[in-house]
Amino acid sequence: MIVDSAIYRDGRRVPGPSDLSDALAAARTAGDGFVWLGLFEPTAEELELVSAEFGLHPLAVEDAVMAHQRPKLERYEGSLFMVFKTIGYHADGHAVSTGELMLFVGDSYVVTVRHGTDRPLSGLRTTLEKEQELLTLGPVAVLYAIADAVVDGYLDIAYTLQAELDDLEAEVFAPGRPPQGIAERIYAFKRQVMTFRRASLPLQEPILRLATGGVDHIPEKLQPYLRDVADHLSRVNEMVDGLDRLLSDILNANLAQVSVQQNDDMRKISAWAALAAVPTLIAGIYGMNFTDMPELHWHWGYPVAIAVTLAICVVLYRIFKRSDWL
Repeated sequence: MIVDSAIYRDGRRVPGPSDLSDALAAARTAGDGFVWLGLFEPTAEELELVSAEFGLHPLAVEDAVMAHQRPKLERYEGSLFMVFKTIGYHADGHAVSTGELMLFVGDSYVVTVRHGTDRPLSGLRTTLEKEQELLTLGPVAVLYAIADAVVDGYLDIAYTLQAELDDLEAEVFAPGRPPQGIAERIYAFKRQVMTFRRASLPLQEPILRLATGGVDHIPEKLQPYLRDVADHLSRVNEMVDGLDRLLSDILNANLAQVSVQQNDDMRKISAWAALAAVPTLIAGIYGMNFTDMPELHWHWGYPVAIAVTLAICVVLYRIFKRSDWL
């Protein structure tokens, strides 16, 4: 469905016809205007109508309808098609979700197609409409503003994940036995970081192409802004790589802790088994009821046997305690 449609001239939103074809003709007639059309999860039929009005490339239209695309930048005759992955973070479930944002950028139009509820563009449009000087640069100004908003969203979520990872790391290395289910939580966190990486890492190359003059029709005045976006995105990717490496280290440390804990448990079980074996052995020998058994008819035989058993157990206990087996 159409979320918003407007004509911009000299960096300002101006009244215009509601019909898309008439609006585009009016923007082209003015020479310095453009149409910004925003769509949310359009059907194939809706996007076909828009494509017919704006002359969008059919391959790009197919990608916009199907979604599930990698971040990329495609050049078609007279237009650009760019795909962003939007990232959302749900604190209640500690989960990362993704959406998609596609842009068709032409000489006098920009069409945005959004899939998913993360990072809506209504607030961005309102903010950008206050930047008159920026909007005078045309449709590519919208491209820059969206790229900047998406990457800033990445940074916010990266910092949130970093704070959560610090808490998780503190739990893993806290004294005592590791918490139950901590390995599953680490693995789930690692999957979230992987989802994040699939959104941010492929975007690096398209943003660099825009920022370094690798794409025609990008005003030189806009390139410093795009370089700033590229710098922020590099920082995001470095943070994501750091999160992934740290998670691997934490998972390995947790597995090592579990292994050490299991070894400690086995040593304690072995020590207690040795202590239990002493009275079992002595009682077993004296329980065989042989006639010719040493000290069988001695008056002090029973208390001496008990005393010897206790003495051996005490000696073994002290040895195991000193060796930190108990």
